[in-house]
Amino acid sequence: MNNLKVILLIVISFLTIEKSNAQKMDVESSIEELLAKMTLFEKIGQMNQVNGRNPTDKLPGQIRSGEIGSMLNIGSPELVNSLQKNAKEESRLGIPLLIARDVIHGFKTMFPIPLGQAASFNPEMVELGARIAAKEASEKGIRWTFAPMMDISRDARWGRIAESFGEDTYLAEIMAVAMVKGFQGKDLSNPSSIAACAKHFVAYGAAEGGRDYNSTYVPERQLRNVYLPPFEKAIREANCATVMTSFNANNGIPASGNEFLLKNVLRKEWGFDGIVVSDWGSIKEMVQMGFCEDDKEAALKGVNGGVDVEMTSGTYLAYIETLIAEGKLQQKTIDDAVRNVLRLKFKLGLFDNPYTDIKAKSSIYSPEHLQAAKQAAEESFVLLKNKNNTLPLSNKIKTVAIIGPMADAPHDQMGTWTFDGEKAMTQTPLQALRKQYGKEVKFIYEQGLAFSRDTLKVNFSKAIDAAKQADVVLLFVGEEAILSGEAHCLAEINLKGAQSELLEALSKTGTPMVTLVMAGRPLTIDKEIKLSDAVLYLWHPGTMGGPAVADILFGKSVPSGKLPVTFPKYVGQIPVYYNHDRVGRPAHKKETLIKDIPLEAKQSSLGASSYYLDAGFDALFDFGYGLSYTTFEYSNLVLSADSLSSSDVLTVTVDLKNTGKYQATEILQLYTADLAGSIARPIKELKDFKRINLKPGETQKVTFKLPMERLAFWNIDNKKIVEPGKFNLMVGGNSNEVVTKEFIVRQ
Repeated sequence: MNNLKVILLIVISFLTIEKSNAQKMDVESSIEELLAKMTLFEKIGQMNQVNGRNPTDKLPGQIRSGEIGSMLNIGSPELVNSLQKNAKEESRLGIPLLIARDVIHGFKTMFPIPLGQAASFNPEMVELGARIAAKEASEKGIRWTFAPMMDISRDARWGRIAESFGEDTYLAEIMAVAMVKGFQGKDLSNPSSIAACAKHFVAYGAAEGGRDYNSTYVPERQLRNVYLPPFEKAIREANCATVMTSFNANNGIPASGNEFLLKNVLRKEWGFDGIVVSDWGSIKEMVQMGFCEDDKEAALKGVNGGVDVEMTSGTYLAYIETLIAEGKLQQKTIDDAVRNVLRLKFKLGLFDNPYTDIKAKSSIYSPEHLQAAKQAAEESFVLLKNKNNTLPLSNKIKTVAIIGPMADAPHDQMGTWTFDGEKAMTQTPLQALRKQYGKEVKFIYEQGLAFSRDTLKVNFSKAIDAAKQADVVLLFVGEEAILSGEAHCLAEINLKGAQSELLEALSKTGTPMVTLVMAGRPLTIDKEIKLSDAVLYLWHPGTMGGPAVADILFGKSVPSGKLPVTFPKYVGQIPVYYNHDRVGRPAHKKETLIKDIPLEAKQSSLGASSYYLDAGFDALFDFGYGLSYTTFEYSNLVLSADSLSSSDVLTVTVDLKNTGKYQATEILQLYTADLAGSIARPIKELKDFKRINLKPGETQKVTFKLPMERLAFWNIDNKKIVEPGKFNLMVGGNSNEVVTKEFIVRQ
């Protein structure tokens, strides 16, 4: 009987593969048939993407003529249907439009910003959030989103760190794959699926000075070891449909004209057959960079570089015909680009049905969507401090002072990249606390400051009076949504306005104070941490942030989030990240700080190690850090072998015990360290993680399966291999506090 089941499974698998291959052949033959009918002008039109935010009367005619292949920022599904009718029913070849939109961390139901979602270490929740966003967006005719952003981000000055999954390559890989799967679903042709876009290709997160659009210098080996893996995983494991080039020039070559990356790596090495789209205007911006003499050369280098679709800047439409006539562009290059565009339109089922059913029942803001957004927010929160178990608030708390500019800021709570979010639908902490606990607890609300950048202290006295009347202060600080995201970079990442002064004034009242931070990036809040009794980092939590905060504060839920990015003490420590390479003179715990230097000290008397005299070496909080209302104990780390080959799988077990009073989830993190390699190696690297929920006093033996191939890296010969040698394996609740065992990988 078992043999029969195996045979049936093999037959089913074979038939599934055959069906898939047949469908691919049908699509390819349809592409070739259509391509043969197209004029050069119509082909160029498929490569031309325009902004539909303010459509003109000329637009329908441009679509009918085949001048436009895709559009972004269309205002309504009714307009989408009208424009699709122009394309499908009134143009010569009936090629549908591809409608795109920046759907980054939600469409209407906003989830936490991606950096916050990464703090959950929960790819299933990330996938669900993207699935919900796709479902809501597709109801409005949107079938392509420019997400996820999978740039490795090690500089909190960079505004777009909010849109990233943080500083770690492995975590970014896992989250990128999850988000792509959520957006695209199991079948792109399903009307509720939208094409995902892996961006920004590549190394945009390494922009000099943390300044948007700035140049980068990342050598090829580092590109392959740090910045490229999330893109490769998204394409090879999740079949990400599109890729967006980044704004930056790396080592002098703009991403939109980088043939090595777009043709050799993306197409030849990885076998990518989807669309490569430029970022907004980035083809034309190659002129401003000095990489091209004029727009005509920009079009030439963009097309030859491997960019199939030009977003908004129009150089392809203006110059491709001339460039072909002059022999500078080959017809095959254009045909290959158009094949990629048509292939996606066929996969999305747009040739069969490009229209949106505007009469169908909407899922937007459904109870299921709101509940998922609330859970995602809860799982994203990171408890940074909890002196004397200030949290959760006990039932002895009768009067609570709610203070601060972020307690009731529905617009800013949604965070960056929320074009379609609605503040009227956003539930703030103030609203949720009053609604859920208003009958049992007296809430006194005083803003103190009108907004995060406010410097006027006229209302400080009211806030102080409220604090004196209360059993506990809930102080909501942070940064408005506009202070993070694209083109919103900062030289200083401290609390803006008079927020620090407000916090300091409240701390002097003697009332216990819980500081809750809503922000799109790590902030330098060392002083504020010290003055607070408890600190909860909320990121920008989205539509349901308020109810999530209320449940966490009163203990209905227990915080489990972990930091996906290192928090610096001072901005001058940046870039600061946990998995830096080893150095010859590492810092040690006996650092001599500036205040301790004796007068006329000898030049070599300070130990000559790698740290700052005024800041030391340690960060404010390490990658992976996050407290709970309970405590956890790690013990009995066991490896299945102490010597393995590079093709083996190492089984790792560790006992995890909940040693506190609350049922809670711990995020176990597994790291490895290559102790000697052909190049200098990171001090440790995340290789796996698990979310484990335990009752008070419960112990669970947690098992990891670590394939040795996960230890591979691009070595001194620029080959990706697992090098033999000694390794440390570490498991713990953050990157700094771990239990360790050694093992060997044999030749």
